[in-house]
Amino acid sequence: MYEKDDPRSALATAARPDSGAAITAAQYLDLRATPVVRAQNVILIHTDARDGDDLDNGTLDGELAIVVTDASPAFTLLTGDGTTKVDSPGLVVVPPGASRISVHGDGPLVRLVEATEPAWRDRVANADAYAEDHPRVTLLERWPAPAEARVRFYPLSEVPDDPKRFGRIFRTRSFMVNFLPLQNGPRDPHKLSPHHHDDFEQLSLAVQGEYVHHIRTPWLPDSTTWREDEHVRIGSPSVTVIPPPTVHTSEASDPGVNQLIDIFSPPRVDFSEKPGWVLNADDYPMP
Repeated sequence: MYEKDDPRSALATAARPDSGAAITAAQYLDLRATPVVRAQNVILIHTDARDGDDLDNGTLDGELAIVVTDASPAFTLLTGDGTTKVDSPGLVVVPPGASRISVHGDGPLVRLVEATEPAWRDRVANADAYAEDHPRVTLLERWPAPAEARVRFYPLSEVPDDPKRFGRIFRTRSFMVNFLPLQNGPRDPHKLSPHHHDDFEQLSLAVQGEYVHHIRTPWLPDSTTWREDEHVRIGSPSVTVIPPPTVHTSEASDPGVNQLIDIFSPPRVDFSEKPGWVLNADDYPMP
């Protein structure tokens, strides 16, 4: 949620010749109807968990990230190295290998795995959208490994308020997750923040409230590929996959509480270069 002159808003990202590759369409995905979906580099799994559920994460080649919100139930993560109890919002990062989740209560859990994971890649609802790699999206190359392979839990309760920092950002080798502030009531329509990204997708995960996603596709020389501006209203839980280099901004519209969590894969270099923005930077070094 940036002001138009905020340096975090890439209204004029680095100028360079356009590749001429086709610009793919945005995707608006209702996670109750399609709970397992993907972007180019990441699969998102949304589970309406129930007390007593035993969720098998599979045996993964890469890390697993678990997004825990205010509405999520407590759970126990089981790996070959033992158990980890999680009972508050934050991000859990699990090393490669086998793991399970034992659920203690009712509520949503969101898991992130790499798009190439054999345990999940054939289960996504929007597989046809990625029958071929999107040419404008940089493919994932894992960032450096942490010094120690272990389960890590980053509780939001330990993140102090800081107006100079944008959201609460964590990264792994493959993902970046930004817990954006709660928006009470609709967003001021006079203070939207249209911007674009050159070469990465943005997944905007709506966990509370309702949003209108405004997306404008730049015109390429071939006018038959031009698209009308989109103004798509979608509730929660949902995820909107925003392709580069579309100009976009999201407008909270519910009179109650609205919250987005932004997800990127691979992690964003620009955010990572901002001192103090990535809260677990000491655990996960940059390339």
